[in-house]
Amino acid sequence: MFFSSDNWAGAHPAIAESLSREAAGYAAAYGTSDLDKRVEQKFSEIFERDVAVFFVATGTAANSLSLAAVAKPGGVTFCHSEAHVVADECGAPDFLTSTRFCPVEGRNGKIDADQLKASIARYPSNAVHQGRAMAVTMTQATESGTVYSLEEIERISAIAGEHDLPVHMDGARFANALVALDASPAEMTWKRGVDILSFGGTKNGCWCAEAIIFFKPDMAADMPFIRKRSAQLFSKTRFISAQLDAYFENGLWLDLARNANAMADRLRAGFTASPNGRLAWETTSNEVFAVLDKTAAKDATDRGASFYHWPVPQELKGKIKDHETIIRLVTSFSTTAEEVDRFLLTLA
Repeated sequence: MFFSSDNWAGAHPAIAESLSREAAGYAAAYGTSDLDKRVEQKFSEIFERDVAVFFVATGTAANSLSLAAVAKPGGVTFCHSEAHVVADECGAPDFLTSTRFCPVEGRNGKIDADQLKASIARYPSNAVHQGRAMAVTMTQATESGTVYSLEEIERISAIAGEHDLPVHMDGARFANALVALDASPAEMTWKRGVDILSFGGTKNGCWCAEAIIFFKPDMAADMPFIRKRSAQLFSKTRFISAQLDAYFENGLWLDLARNANAMADRLRAGFTASPNGRLAWETTSNEVFAVLDKTAAKDATDRGASFYHWPVPQELKGKIKDHETIIRLVTSFSTTAEEVDRFLLTLA
C-alpha cells in the first residue's frame, strides 16, 4: 500500500525495454542522435507547433533552468506560496537564477489572480531597491492536488502579459492534469499563454526523464549554455530520449496518468463513504488529501500503508482537531484497485 509519492513507483515495462534496446550499439552524443531528434520532433507534434526541447535529469533542474533562461538582475518570480519551486527545492531556483520569488496566496494551491496583480504592482521596472518583476510560474497539477482550469491558466497568463512577463508552467504531473481536464497539450499550454514548460515524465512511469519546452524557440537562445554550465547536458542523452520515445508510443503516457487518476478517484470515493475519515479538500489529479484520527493513521502505517502527514494549510486552521491529522496519498501508474481497497479496509 504505497501512497507516499508517485516517485516511489518504478518504471513502466515498455520504458525499461526501450532503455535496454538502446543500450546496445552506438549513437551520436550530447543530444545529436537520430533518436534524440525524433523525440524532439514528437514534442512538436504533441504540442501542435515547433518547440525547442532540452532534456534534463530532474524537475528541480527543469524549473530552475527554465527561469534562468528569462532571468534579470534583481528579478522577482511570482508563484503560489506553497509551490514546489519556493517550498521544496532547497533554493535551487534562487541559486541558479540569482533571483528570488514572491509568494502569492490563493485557495487550493492556485495563484489568486487579484493577489497576483497586487504582487506584481509592488515591483515596477524602475524599483531598483525592491527589484523588478521577472516571470510568473504556476504548478499544474498543483501541490494541493488541484488543477488549474483552462480559463484560470488564461487569466494568469493575461495578467503576466499585461506586464510583459513570461509564463512558466511546472508540469511535474503534467499528464495527470491533462487527462483530468480532458484537454490537449496545446490547449493547456501555449494556447492559454504559457511560454515555457517543465515537462515531467519521471513521476508517471519513466526512470529519469524531464524536459524543458520553449513554445517560442527564440526564447531558448541561451539555454544550450545555461544547461551545460549547470551540469545538465547529458553525453548519452539518447537514454532520456529512449524513455520518452516509449512514453509517447500509442499514447502510453496518457494511459498511465489515467490509471493514476482513476485510482485516486477510487480513494476519494472510499473516503467520502467512510465514517472513519474525510477528504480534507477536493482534488482532481492523482493526489488525495484526507483527515484521519491520528490513532487510525498510525494503525494504517502499522498495517503496511505508506503516506505523508501534511501540514495544515492556512485556510483549514482551526478546522482540524487536535486528535486529527491531514495525510497525503499519491497514486501512480502502477497503483492497483486491490491496493486501494486494502488501504480503505484498514480504515473500516
